[in-house]
Amino acid sequence: MAIGMETADIAVVALYFVLVMFIGLFAMWKANHSTVSGYFLAGRSMTWAVIGASLFVSNIGSEHFIGLAGSGAASGFAVAAWEFNALLLLQLLGWVFIPVYIHSGVFTMPAYLSKRFGGHRLKVYFACLSVLLYIFTKLSVDLYAGALFIQESVGWNLYVSIFLLIGMTALLTVTGGLVAVLYTDALQAVLMIGGALTLTTISLIKVGGLEGVRTKYMQAIPNVTAITAAGNYTYSPSCRIHPKPDSLRILRGPLDEDIPWPGFLLGQTPASIWYWCADQVIVQRVLAAKNIAHAKGATLMAGFLKVLPVFLIVIPGMISRILFADEIACIGPEHCMSVCGSAAGCSNIAYPRLVMAVMPVGLRGLMMAVMIAALMSDLDSIFNSASTIFTLDIYQTFRKKASQRELVIVGRTFVVIMVMISVAWVPVTIEMQGGQTYLYIQEVAGYLTPPIAALFLLGVFWKRCNETGAFWGGMTGFTLGSIRLILAFVYRQPRCDQPDDRPFFITHIHYMYFAAGLFWISGLVAVVVSLLTPPLDDEQTVTTTIWGLRKMQKVPMKNPSEIYKLAEKNHCNGIPSLHKEMPADVKNDRFLDGADIKLLVPSTDHDPATPSTETSPATTPAEHLANQQMGTIRAEEGRFGHKNPLMRLLDGFCGNNKEVQSLQQQKVGLEAEKNHIREMLYEPPMVKLILNVGLLLVCSLGVFMFVYFSL
Repeated sequence: MAIGMETADIAVVALYFVLVMFIGLFAMWKANHSTVSGYFLAGRSMTWAVIGASLFVSNIGSEHFIGLAGSGAASGFAVAAWEFNALLLLQLLGWVFIPVYIHSGVFTMPAYLSKRFGGHRLKVYFACLSVLLYIFTKLSVDLYAGALFIQESVGWNLYVSIFLLIGMTALLTVTGGLVAVLYTDALQAVLMIGGALTLTTISLIKVGGLEGVRTKYMQAIPNVTAITAAGNYTYSPSCRIHPKPDSLRILRGPLDEDIPWPGFLLGQTPASIWYWCADQVIVQRVLAAKNIAHAKGATLMAGFLKVLPVFLIVIPGMISRILFADEIACIGPEHCMSVCGSAAGCSNIAYPRLVMAVMPVGLRGLMMAVMIAALMSDLDSIFNSASTIFTLDIYQTFRKKASQRELVIVGRTFVVIMVMISVAWVPVTIEMQGGQTYLYIQEVAGYLTPPIAALFLLGVFWKRCNETGAFWGGMTGFTLGSIRLILAFVYRQPRCDQPDDRPFFITHIHYMYFAAGLFWISGLVAVVVSLLTPPLDDEQTVTTTIWGLRKMQKVPMKNPSEIYKLAEKNHCNGIPSLHKEMPADVKNDRFLDGADIKLLVPSTDHDPATPSTETSPATTPAEHLANQQMGTIRAEEGRFGHKNPLMRLLDGFCGNNKEVQSLQQQKVGLEAEKNHIREMLYEPPMVKLILNVGLLLVCSLGVFMFVYFSL
């Protein structure tokens, strides 16, 4: 077995870092990130291929390489159900949610709730919940998973490595904006797929192909006699060392402890709807598409790519157990602690242990780069989205008169605090994950996110749902879910060699069944309260429900991203510098705001959402800030407003500008933006046919994979 990385491996990792930083700097100079949509939605100019790759790589983080492979080693094919489910839900995003988001003109998910229902309560509730989930189920788990891989690979100090990666990711995100994130995601997708495919091929050859995996996995049992004799360990029969009889199936019996099929379909699916259709990290990327056709094409591409993790991550995890059963399937808490430092189990080291054992020199470095790519992709997404949501949707709600510079400082400070909390939570994650990091993430999300899925579905499909009903439905679900989550932390699973005396409702009610109950209870409360209270005005549902799309007149796009291309040339409809710049201190703020800046507010008469420079009770802080930004332009002093190269560099980083638009210029920009939304939602008949055929194919593939791996 390989002990560590050699010079060639380190060289590959270093080359990767240089390449990523070059892409970030290139994006800083070339991208139009001095406008709101330019920085956070990449000027809405991205193609389906770039966005599809970014969707895939943003989801497949280091916790997937560690968690999916670990669950594959521990319980077989079951964990693949999440990948096939995502394949289907991505199409729900592309065909249902994204058209509504574009029509309503929102850049963030809390902003959608505020625009759809009015008021600020739902926006603040969703924003707080999103930040908590980012910290405790995304950022902390990513850091743990990445640190675990580094520990297995090179033995570096874990926390030094963590902060180095955090620093590089922050630099990449703040310099290039979403353009840099999307293009580096595309590079990282190639690295991930190429490196993982290489590992899978080598590993399959060693065990005799897929049939060898099926046969040998069921025989992958540690040698208890040799282990107890060599290390003076004790073994308890209550500690499972044999693979489960149904390890080669995905959906299992209704009482299965891993994936009961009714619980997965009814409980896990709502939690996944939140992630794929209402999570800022995912939705932000699709909103960067040139038009709805590219957005749908991106979800189709990402859907097809979601088949790959089963073969590139889950199966290698199973192979790792075959090759290293004495370590991956450790026999008891003491033995597990000596192998991997966790008494709960060592399945999480399956993927890095396989990499170091079977990959040749040089390719080990490639896989290290793949893991770094996965970690950085998740981190840049979380930094951008979480800081934006906190600054605009939480902080500015309570401090409405905050200056731009104050928001910048608050956002930067929040990023630091968020990182510190996440790093401090890493040891807790190690103890709480029960040997399977991926299932820990799903359980926590299952207690908190089903009410959000219910609210978004009701908001998009049912016009009668109002703010009062949505709020009390969400709070009911949140309260019940929080209680169950706290109890799950209090009554933690005992060691396998100790009796389990936890309460009945903890041990016998699977979290997926509980999630299903949360979803339906939250939805029922929202429906009943909405029917007992006055309905919303029609103006609030015209652009925020799927029914409003039918009444909207869509027009062919004359020139993709026309508005932003004209802005690049400092003119729009003959008016110089229209809709070009933001205030000097706001560009820094954009790193905080992420994609949460909204230039559009609801309109009437079934028209697309129309930008407005006025505020109203329904206007969110993000909208108000964006509306303030619309009245600014830059002095005509060159690419970044100064002839001095150093000042140009500074302005390129900060998005500096000096002048203010006239009212006439603003009105022209509003009408142009309004027309652009109509163009974005238009699909040529032939393109629409091709996309619908692709939808049929990808959904058929998802259903087939579920059936094939469950028989």
